Parts: sequence; structure tokens; C-alpha cells
Amino acid sequence: MITFAQSRLSYISEHFDSEDFPAGWSVEGDCTAENWQIWGTHQAGGEPNEIKLYWKPSFEGVARLVSPAINLTGVSEMIVSFKAFLDNYANSHKMGVATTSDNGITWNIAWQNTYSDSNKGQHSIVETISTADMGKEDVKFCIFFEGISGNISGWYFDDIEIYTLDKLNIGIMSTDIPEIAGTTDNAISFTVKNTGEETVTSFSASYKIDDMETVTQNFETKIEPLQEAQITFEEKVDLLPGSHNLTISILDVNGKEDVTTDNVKTSEINIAISTAESRPMIEHFSSPTCGPCVAVNEQMVLLTEKHHDQYTYTKYPFNGPSSGDPYYTDECKARKTYYNVNAVPTLFLNGDFYGNTFIIEQDFEKALNTPSYIDIRGAFNVNENDSTINISVDIMPFVNLYKKRVYVSVNEKTTTGNASYNGETEFHHIMMKMFPDAEGTEIDLKAGELQHFEFSCDMNETNMEELNDLEVAIWIQDYLDYIIYNSRYAYEYTSHPYPAQNLQLAYNEEDKSLVATWEKPEKANPLGYNLYINDKLIAENISELSYTVENASGLSVAKVVAIYENTMTSVSAVNTIVIEANTESINENTISLNLYPNPANDVLSLATEMNVKEVSIYDIYGRTVRQQVNKTTGQQVIDVADLENGIYFINIKTDKGNVVRRFIKNEE
Repeated sequence: MITFAQSRLSYISEHFDSEDFPAGWSVEGDCTAENWQIWGTHQAGGEPNEIKLYWKPSFEGVARLVSPAINLTGVSEMIVSFKAFLDNYANSHKMGVATTSDNGITWNIAWQNTYSDSNKGQHSIVETISTADMGKEDVKFCIFFEGISGNISGWYFDDIEIYTLDKLNIGIMSTDIPEIAGTTDNAISFTVKNTGEETVTSFSASYKIDDMETVTQNFETKIEPLQEAQITFEEKVDLLPGSHNLTISILDVNGKEDVTTDNVKTSEINIAISTAESRPMIEHFSSPTCGPCVAVNEQMVLLTEKHHDQYTYTKYPFNGPSSGDPYYTDECKARKTYYNVNAVPTLFLNGDFYGNTFIIEQDFEKALNTPSYIDIRGAFNVNENDSTINISVDIMPFVNLYKKRVYVSVNEKTTTGNASYNGETEFHHIMMKMFPDAEGTEIDLKAGELQHFEFSCDMNETNMEELNDLEVAIWIQDYLDYIIYNSRYAYEYTSHPYPAQNLQLAYNEEDKSLVATWEKPEKANPLGYNLYINDKLIAENISELSYTVENASGLSVAKVVAIYENTMTSVSAVNTIVIEANTESINENTISLNLYPNPANDVLSLATEMNVKEVSIYDIYGRTVRQQVNKTTGQQVIDVADLENGIYFINIKTDKGNVVRRFIKNEE
């Protein structure tokens, strides 16, 4: 997209969002059009898609990605900025920015740098352009590569912007809120960039969530022109589970009103009902014909030995540098293609490209301590008579996530049959089979709704060496963004740890207590149960199927975990209840209030002799989905036809106090 802005003086803003090559952009130099392609990735750090300079077809010389022509009459200086990611293979090359005003006959270098293995990874480029082409009518910009294409696996580029500086401005680049967050102590952070000529010494900003009160704060700072800074509001926020709309606004800069178009940013905050134990997922492409793979494998063995039972690991054999790895399968090829892997060793940590080296302790610990919001358990056993593996998987999400995928891989812990000439004789976590295949299973995850999967196959149809040396890795991934939300190994050679069923919560208005009841698993007999309220362990290894919690109020999230032999546990059974705090309770034994039918289809009927002031309906996330004001007695009808099927809570405010009831919306 080309943008001609009058106030912001932004000339080009291209994000490569479409699947097609952007109009007006072209490829020039010693490369071919095949070398520059749109990829559905986000290695450079923007949103998918992005453009990639690929090493094939191989060339030597200069490859240019050229912008449309723009009129720079009266402009003496420009700013060019873009995100980039280098996947380097060997040796060095140049990358830079150049301009032309004679349709490519002469290219004037505005900026360039030499890159090699020491520069692999993400880069944020912001450079001032002041060439002989400034002030001309038909000026084209280019990002260029100079060198031997075989020395790189690829350059990724995104978010190319060309603009002039404002006199005074600070713009919001991003809201730095996690895609998923917990309910309490959420810090509101955002990144700003000084796109003006003056140093920013102070500014004020505000944030507003849904219909909550606006929070405003003054910030004393020092942000030089073209510099960025991350800003965090002092006031943290507690939110009920569900989706919330966040708006951050810049109000003034250096005491002057900010009237530019980049001073407001909106985003969505997705609040989970609970958290789950995190297991970082390691995916590793390697080959017994790869010399550098040896040292990486050795270091990864040390890392996993140190973090026993704290990771999930799948290694995909790679058919290179030399071909012939007997364990390289079509499923390995599919994962290689999915991640655009061109050389080994290559590692991914929770779906993020890590590089061609081993994972360091600091990065693993960061992934381990990152909260997860999907609970995963699984188990497998093998029929020794026919070598059939049977796998069962439970997934309990604590947040709504749509169009994600469940991946299951059967790995062999140690293999020797794929040894070749790099000196290695043992290989670990080697993928043998994926279920149902390398594409996984697409699912919609709804908070609090259990999903169960079962898979089986004859392992004699794989490259398996030892039937008693298998492991099963399970992970949940966003197919487009690569993000892995959580992972776990299945329990080995055992029966499935089925969860408790039908967890129910009831609030006793009289003594302000919360009663949790549940049923034992249909297909198993646990040793006991652990009960958590708002992620705090309340009762440990109890045999009863109920528990009473005193002094309950607000949002209460209950989780029940079934406990089995050998420290095995199930996924959580989970339910929530919203209890409005600081309200006058009603002794329901002394009043007449009837809510029916329950379950309801189109309408709820409310019959009472009390004056009903307000009726509010909450979903399991605590979001208000229906609200109506009344000042009547007798029969009342509440429309619930457009509500999705599920569990809801209705808070009835009367002249005598509040009544909270639970009902089910269930279409016939």
C-alpha cells in the first residue's frame, strides 16, 4: 500500500499483508523475481505476511527490492525504517538502502552494512536518507543485497516505511500487552517512537479498558529523535476473564497538544480464567551428516538432563547436507517446509525460530517461566503382540482460542540406526510418527470445555528400533503464527488419567460460603483430588467429592485435579462463579423467587413479590452479556435467545438485596 499523507508526511508504508506481490514494487539486479517472494511468516517481527529474499535460484551480485516512484520535490531528507531478519548460512555480504531518480540507471547508496553469522536474527533499521536524489520528482527506494546468495538461507523484511520527521511528535508503535494474560496485576505497557525533530522530555498518556474509568499519567522522559522507548503505566489493572478492549492515547508532548494521527492505539486483551503448568516445546532439525550438529546435540543433552521433566522435545531428521538418513520421512519434510528450514542444525523454542545453535539456559528458563493457559495430559500404551500404540490426549483450555492445532508425535528416545559420518552414534527424541499426520488436528478451544482425542497405529510401519523406548509429545500451536501455547509428554505405558466430572459451584448467601461438588471420572478411580480456588491449593489429596470454602466473594475460579499412582495427575475440571462483593444478601428461605425454565432456550422467566431494580447476566468469564433495568414485581421475561449455549450467572438486584443464580442456556 502507498500512502500519501499531508500531515504526517509519510510517503510509503508497506506491510506485505496480501498473498500477492505489492502493486508498484519490482525486483531488479542480478537476481530473478523468484528470489523475492511473499511468505506467510513473521520472522522479521511484524505481522504475517512478510517478504523474503531466498537464496534460490542462486546468484552472485546485487538483488534489489524496488519501491514505486514518489515525488520528493522540496524534500531534502527522509527517514527509512523497516524490520528485518537474517538467516545466515556462511560468510559475509552487504545489505543496505539506495535511491534512484533516473529509473535505476544510477543508484545512490544511502546506507549499507556488512552482515555475517554474528548478525543473525532480528534487526530494526531506522536510517536518515540524504542522497543526491532528494528533491526530485520521481524517486525510487530499494533495499539491496550484495554478495553470493548461497551464503544466506534468507533475508526477511517487513513494515517498510519512508517518511519525513514532524516538528514535534511522539507516536504509539505498539501496545505491549501479552496475547493472553491473567486476571490480576496486569501492567499496561506500550512502545512510543519520537518521530519529530525535537527531543521529547515529557508527555501525558491515558488508557481506557471497555467502559471503565480512564487512567491518565504524566511521564518525564528523554527520547531523542528516531528513538523508541517502552512506557508502563504505574496503575495496574485486575480484569475478569474474557476479551477486553484497550485504548491507549497520547494527550500532549512537551506540554503541547498532540494532534497527529499516530497518537491512539487499540488492542484486545484476552484474560484467561486460570493458568497451567508450562512446558517449553523444543523442535530440532538435525542430521548425522552435519558436522556442526554434533556440538549442538551435546549441549542440548546437557540442558535437558538439567531440566528433567520440564520440557517437551521432538527432533526431526533432515535429509542433508548429504542424503540418505533412513529416518527422514514425509512428515519430517512437511515440518521442514512448514518452518522454512533450509539447513541444519536449526532449533525452535515454543514455535519461535531460535537459530542454528543450542538453546542457552537463560532462554529456556524464560520460556519455562512464561505462563501457560492450556492444561494438557495424555497417556499411551503399546500392545506388544501387534506393536500397536494407543494414545489418549486431554486438553483443558483456560482461554478461548480459535483455529489452533493439536500436534502429537511418537518419538524414540534413543536411536542408533541413523548413524553416518559426523561421528555421532546416538540420537535422541527422534520423531517416528505424527498423528493424524504432520498437519495436526484443527480445533476451537473454549475456556472450561474439555477436549479428548485418541490415536493409534502399528509402529512396525515406522522406523522404530525398540518398542519399549518410545515417548509421545503433545503440543498446541497456531498454524499461521507458529506460537506454541503449551506442550507435554504423555505418561508412558500406562492408562489414561481421566479428569473429575461435572464440577459445580454453589454460593450460600447465608454464611457467604462457596460449595464445590464434583463426580469421579467415568473410566478411572483416582487416589484423591486437589482443589484449587483462584490458582491457590485449598484442599490436597482429599477423597471426598465436595468441599466448602468460607468467605467467598468476587470471581471464584475452582479447579479439581484427579490424582493417580506414580504422581500422575489429570487435567483440571474447572468452573467459575461471579459473586458480587459488598452487597446485602437475602435469606432465600424467607422470599419467593422463581427462575425458570433451567436449562433455558429462548427466554428466562422470573417470578417474585420483590421489587426488581436490575437484572444482569454474566458469562463464565465474568463479562456482562445482558442487563436490564426494572422497577416492577411479579412475572418478568428475560430474552436469552441470542446467547451462546453454556453456563451463565444471573444477578438479581432487588429492594431487599441481591440474589445470584446459575442457569444453563441450551438450545433444543
